[in-house]
This record gives sequence, structure tokens and C-alpha cells, in this order.
Amino acid sequence: MECAPPGGGQGTISVYGMSTSGNCHKVRLLLEQTGRPYRWIETDSANGATRTPEYLAKNPNGRVPMLELEDGRLLVESNAILCYLAEGTDYLPDEPWQRAQALSWMFFEQYSHEPYIAVARFIRGWTPLDSPRRADLPRLIERGEQALAVMEKHLQSAPWFTGPAYGVADIALFAYTDCAADGGFDLSRFPLVSRWLARVRETAGFVPMPDVSAEIAARLASN
Repeated sequence: MECAPPGGGQGTISVYGMSTSGNCHKVRLLLEQTGRPYRWIETDSANGATRTPEYLAKNPNGRVPMLELEDGRLLVESNAILCYLAEGTDYLPDEPWQRAQALSWMFFEQYSHEPYIAVARFIRGWTPLDSPRRADLPRLIERGEQALAVMEKHLQSAPWFTGPAYGVADIALFAYTDCAADGGFDLSRFPLVSRWLARVRETAGFVPMPDVSAEIAARLASN
């Protein structure tokens, strides 16, 4: 997929990602919203595509997303990719304190949010119904609800997480919050979070995460 860049001098980049991964969808969403040209290379990490010798030669950590520039430089870790792509745009604050605040929410997303909300979703949708990992779900839901409660409290006094306007921290937090129900979370308990999700969906250039396969959807429905 390619779209027109906001200005000249930006070559087409390649993104290795799994479309139904929240961490990968963050990158796609920002690329669409900034209008930067890119090539999406579907990489099914759930079925071993990131464990091949070819992929591991580029990213020894064996994960997606991965950004590859035209000159061959590689960048991994979703939130680092967001910051790189957002540099010089309205999606990443210039003012040092405000930028640090945005980064603090992006660190929160990776340490206090994604490890519970995303992992609960993965266990419910991508592991067999008799998987021993399902014993972890009550703890994951408890910790994920704590993260959602922190977000709810913040939204009592601010409309966004990046600063006074929508940006990278909102994109980072949106991806897995928007599909938290897949992990067993009841977002009706967090009305301000639900309204924030609706505001994100209304931003210019927004694209939703693609639907999961019929097999995974059936497994999620059976939980």
C-alpha cells in the first residue's frame, strides 16, 4: 500500500508486520495519518514467519513490527518506530516537557498495558482452548484493568495522552485498547476510555485494524 507523502524527499519504506497485531497496527495507523509512502510486507509471526533464518538475520529478536528504510537501515520496537516516523510532524511534541509526557505514556503502554491486555487477547484467540496458558487469564485481566483505570483517571482532566492534541501516545495506547474486549475486558466499565477511543476513530486518516481470521474469531467467541 502506498499513499502520497506530506512533502518531498521521503522514499518508500517497508514495514514487516502482522496486520492483526496491535503493535504492528500502530505503525500502519501513523503511516496512513501522516501520508508517508510505505510497502507493507505481511509477516505472520504467530505461525513462525519471524523465526526464519532470513528474518532473524535482520532482526535477531524475531518480532514484528520491523521498519526497513530504502538504504537498508532497520528499526524495531513499535514505539521507537512511531517516534521516528512522527519526528517533525504534529504527532510528536517539540517542547521537551510535553514530549517527555508523551514518552511516559508510551513506556506505560509497553510495561503496564500491553503485557496484560495484548497477552490476554493472544491467549484467548491464538492458543488452543485447553492451553495451560489460560490459567494466566484472571491475573492478566486484573492487571489490565488496573492499566485501564489509570487511563480513565487521566482522561478526567485531559482529552488526549500525547498532550493537548492527538499524537503518538494516543496511537500507541489505542491499538490494543480498541480490541481489549478480545482479551476479556469490559470497556463499558471505563466510559472515558470508550469516548477517547471514539475520538481516535474520528481523527483524519484513521484506519481500523483488519479483522482476525474466521478461526480466531470463533475461538474468541467461544471463550
